Amino acid sequence: MLGLKLVRLIEKHSDEIAEELLARLQESERTPAFRNIREGEVRATLISLYSHLEDWLLTKAESDVERYFRNLGARRAGEGIPPSQLACALLMYKAQLLKFIRMESTADSALELYVERELMEAIEHFFDRAVYYGLVGYEERERGRAVRAA
Repeated sequence: MLGLKLVRLIEKHSDEIAEELLARLQESERTPAFRNIREGEVRATLISLYSHLEDWLLTKAESDVERYFRNLGARRAGEGIPPSQLACALLMYKAQLLKFIRMESTADSALELYVERELMEAIEHFFDRAVYYGLVGYEERERGRAVRAA
């Protein structure tokens, strides 16, 4: 199946996809705070997501996605990343994946195009939830900080 083939291709090339995105995150005027995070930590997060994409899309439960991204959002809040930059970074993760799929697509039939579109929709849905839960985790961290300061 083309969709699974593309997912495995993404996983196989997770290092290079992550490196390209890491450079974009560090250069973008929309994500300047990411320059203050250890490069290795950001790289590890990117590679982890990309190299386990099949699990994230097919086997992980909603609670797994929620837990991971709430923790990521809280961690980014603790690192001083503004919420707008967290959301932008997650949207850049998604855009990088979709760009790779478009570049690597070998769909030759209507069925293959349909399967590719289904994969892209699954990625869109996954990252919609990632942004939401990331911001929830961010807000929880900030509320905890406000309570401790009061």
